[in-house]
Amino acid sequence: MSLVEKINNLKKEKNAIILTHCYQNVEIDEVSDYVGDSLYLSQVAAKTDADIIVFAGVYFMAQSAKILSPNKKVLLPNIQSGCAMADMIDVNSLKNFKAKHPNIPVVCYINSTAEVKAECDVCCTSSNAVKIVRSLNAPRVLFAPDTYLGNWVAKELDNVEVITFNGFCPIHMRIRVEDMNNARKQYPNALILAHPECHHDVSNIADFVGSTKEIMEFARKSDNKQFVIATEKGVVDRLNRDSKLYNWGKKFILIDENIICPSMKNNTLEDIYETLLNETNEITLDEEIIKKSRLCIDRMIELSK
Repeated sequence: MSLVEKINNLKKEKNAIILTHCYQNVEIDEVSDYVGDSLYLSQVAAKTDADIIVFAGVYFMAQSAKILSPNKKVLLPNIQSGCAMADMIDVNSLKNFKAKHPNIPVVCYINSTAEVKAECDVCCTSSNAVKIVRSLNAPRVLFAPDTYLGNWVAKELDNVEVITFNGFCPIHMRIRVEDMNNARKQYPNALILAHPECHHDVSNIADFVGSTKEIMEFARKSDNKQFVIATEKGVVDRLNRDSKLYNWGKKFILIDENIICPSMKNNTLEDIYETLLNETNEITLDEEIIKKSRLCIDRMIELSK
């Protein structure tokens, strides 16, 4: 029996589902029930009837699933799967940030820990950040931890001052203007699609800027046949797979071969099998943290409808 078959059998036996972020190793899709971006997977986690959620992603994502389904058992296949951006802010640094700018609503990117979310007014993802900030109807907002996503939101909303925490994604920061210019020369017929976590000098010269989900949807719907993708490699892998599978006749090129998140690639099929078999690497959170951070995420989901 193959590993995929063993995992699928275990899922049925234990009433488990596997949620997979689209930066994961593409072979994990073979056992996944849902594949998508952070917002989509959060919505699934909130509604599932499964007893066990295996989250093929990173730590903060599994925490979010636990917050939204506190009575479910949430497992992270590789407990070392962290997020460098999320690690850039903790409760103390957030409180200092808020103290410097009092009485201003705080929006936190989903790329943050449960403890940080518990101290914020509303959460957001890259898919809905502009919508969430706009919905607050506030002249000024605090945005943490990603300064580049926050600055991109500010650019989209001229009438809102977005004060950002100085966090960032080290993987997206590897993408340089030089890479964009080289891609233009090498692939003159390609459209360049970038993530808003990129440096603003990069996103300013992209043909399209959007979340992982938005990039993939744009690429699917576009009449163009060639695309350079300025985000994590998992997006390119899935788009090229789907292009062959559904005969799109499209080609997707990763802007630089080093745009790979090692934490996102930590999870393997072997990890998923062992974790589900033994029900290890369970995510646990303090009840008060769950209660407070849930308000932050619930408000995001409500405002995203």
